[in-house]
Amino acid sequence: MFRVSTGPSTLPPGQVAARIKDIAQLQSARDNQLVGYGLVIGLAGTGDSLRNSPFTEQSIRAMLENLGIATEGGSARAKNVAAVIVTANMPPFVQSGSRIDIDVSSMGDATSLAGGTLVMTPLKAADGEIYAVGQGSVIVGGFTAQGQAEQLTQGVPTAGRVPNGAIIERSVPAEFDDQGVLTLQLRNPDFSTAIRIADAINDYTSQRFGMRVAAERDARTVQIRRPKNISAARFYAEVENLVVESDAPARVVIDERTGTIVIGSNVRISRVAISHGTLTVRITEAPKVVQPEPFSRGQTAVEPFTAIEASRPDARVAVLDGPDLETLVSGLNRLGVKPDGIIAILQGIKSAGALQADLVLQ
Repeated sequence: MFRVSTGPSTLPPGQVAARIKDIAQLQSARDNQLVGYGLVIGLAGTGDSLRNSPFTEQSIRAMLENLGIATEGGSARAKNVAAVIVTANMPPFVQSGSRIDIDVSSMGDATSLAGGTLVMTPLKAADGEIYAVGQGSVIVGGFTAQGQAEQLTQGVPTAGRVPNGAIIERSVPAEFDDQGVLTLQLRNPDFSTAIRIADAINDYTSQRFGMRVAAERDARTVQIRRPKNISAARFYAEVENLVVESDAPARVVIDERTGTIVIGSNVRISRVAISHGTLTVRITEAPKVVQPEPFSRGQTAVEPFTAIEASRPDARVAVLDGPDLETLVSGLNRLGVKPDGIIAILQGIKSAGALQADLVLQ
């Protein structure tokens, strides 16, 4: 009924044909974050040092006492146990007995969690209730190799993951099928996209049910009234595959720490002249030795001599005009500057008022 053409796109620059399910999500279909404190055992001498991590020793004693083992009067010296924080995201509509992935991160001075096993750990939500229990072998992507004079670390060996390591014990109450009004939230807020989503849904429901059911509320929210004689799940399954033209604001994102520059397709630059060059300063120290006259009472001395030379070998003036993304990128490349230079140029263009976009610095 609704198809996307496989030929060349005829959409204006900056607009992309996408399904509603890819650019928006249901307000009721949200994740819930879980967190817990547990122990990872079975480490090959890479666990917490109990002197620097007293909470690990307390946890070991509490675990053994729960298992019926008395630990009074003894001091543990185990190096194969590490205290960890366990986190997980509980998906929506998940039921009791389902399994989810969990992340395990060391909170002590353990050097690696490789080869360890997470002991049964309750996972709580923000309301303090236990919703899942995690346990299983920890998979670590990094490793550490250490000798007497050198240490090599690849990745992060103190954090790992337990696939399907948590079992849901309590489901979050959800009455999705009883909802008469569905709320869509756009992942990237935009008024134009919200209006197009509402129009696409209304065009479909007018043909399918003979009524208009969608209304845009703001740049992020679209509300849909569910027609009668159809379930909420079936109705949204029909609506989420409708194709709309998503829009995005003109934006330039700059990360000065890594030199990353992301330029949106709607970015425009007015015609400007740019001068950019690398200033090279060369300082040469050439001290001179001064000798006194023969048979005089003078002393040999060193006279300092410094030569300073400044030049701009790559200085040039270029005219930059960016009516579209391709022209803008090719114009910046013609300047022959590195990413740090492009960042300075874009900031200067923004200060001059010639950058028709939002400049975001990270």
